[in-house]
Amino acid sequence: MRSVQDHLAAVLAAAVPVPPLDVVLHDAAGCILAADVVAPVDVPAVPVAARDGYAVAAHDTTGGPHRQELPVAHDLHAGSAAGLRHVPGTAVRVASGAPLPLGADAVVPVEETDRGQARVAFQRAAHVGQHVRRAGDDVRAGGVVLTAGTRLGARQIALAAAMGRGRLPVHPTPRVVLLSVGDELVEPTTAARPGTVFEVDGHALEAAVRDAGATPVRVGAVPDDHAALRETLEDQLVRADLVVLTGGLSELAHDTVKDVLAPLGTVRLDHVAMTPGPRQGFGTVGALGLDLTAGDGRTVPLFALQGHPVAAQVSFEVFVRPALRAMAGRTELFRPSVTAVATAGWESPAGLRQFVPAGVLGSPDEGYRATPVGDPSAPSTTALAHANALAVVGERDLAVHPGDVVHCLVLEG
Repeated sequence: MRSVQDHLAAVLAAAVPVPPLDVVLHDAAGCILAADVVAPVDVPAVPVAARDGYAVAAHDTTGGPHRQELPVAHDLHAGSAAGLRHVPGTAVRVASGAPLPLGADAVVPVEETDRGQARVAFQRAAHVGQHVRRAGDDVRAGGVVLTAGTRLGARQIALAAAMGRGRLPVHPTPRVVLLSVGDELVEPTTAARPGTVFEVDGHALEAAVRDAGATPVRVGAVPDDHAALRETLEDQLVRADLVVLTGGLSELAHDTVKDVLAPLGTVRLDHVAMTPGPRQGFGTVGALGLDLTAGDGRTVPLFALQGHPVAAQVSFEVFVRPALRAMAGRTELFRPSVTAVATAGWESPAGLRQFVPAGVLGSPDEGYRATPVGDPSAPSTTALAHANALAVVGERDLAVHPGDVVHCLVLEG
């Protein structure tokens, strides 16, 4: 039996970042930057006004009363060309963002004047540099403004645009193909018939993949048929950065997953020391020299998870989600965790790491309390739906008692 740590280590070793792509800014949002962004020019390129007002030479606003009023020689707007020379003893009306006239060294805000158009009077003397953004105040040419590994949100996109960068090199969000295997599976929109089961895993994992920052491609249910599963894999590998199969992992002869995956790539099926979801499959397909390829020589990680909805979702949280975040170039791979005091007790199977749906309440100051949701020995979709965490019980612990401290994987805020 394989330990959770060993299985996770194998997963993360194969979860290399998706190769970088140059994408337009619109498509870069939410992605991880793949290379440093270096400023090609100073920003601003020339000194500009930081406020609406009047550009002056500060010494022209000091001294006797005759220095408190100046003629207005010109108007400059934010789109005006730089290079206008300042005439000593005058003021230039400027809009915020307009280039400062050559020779001017201060801006008097409009609210500190009489707002004159031909001549302007000042309430107080200006000092050198006031309300002026000097060239390079935001960014110096040649400086690194965004470092590789940064997640690109609105603020980072704004900075890239300010650099004149219309495209950025990013690790694109991984495309995850979701396949559910089983003759018994029908869509929830279909009327239930004897012997059928609603297809839950694909819908649940589609949401989980999106929450992890990746792009789900839900194919739907595939029958328990070797040819059908193999053909579906061949069709979907061309679009996949990662594949997740659910179902078909029992030891029965009629299940197809183990037979189809056995000769392909490095996929191996293991018993992992955990509950729920002890049966796990992982490896890569599409290696050169195999008859099943990704179409371009790539190797694609493939997970095979048990079909029970709780087992599938717990396995996703423990193994698949960290892999997806690693493939997206992220450095924070795991959900946040807290230690909490158990408010109730339960038994835990020997030798297995147990993941129990739990409700966690509290705060960093007062501490946290964890209450199991439902029956820990038989986790249900109802219990998981009402939990906000997974309480994790170690392999050597046979029971949790009220008052014990347990580690909890936080699923939501």
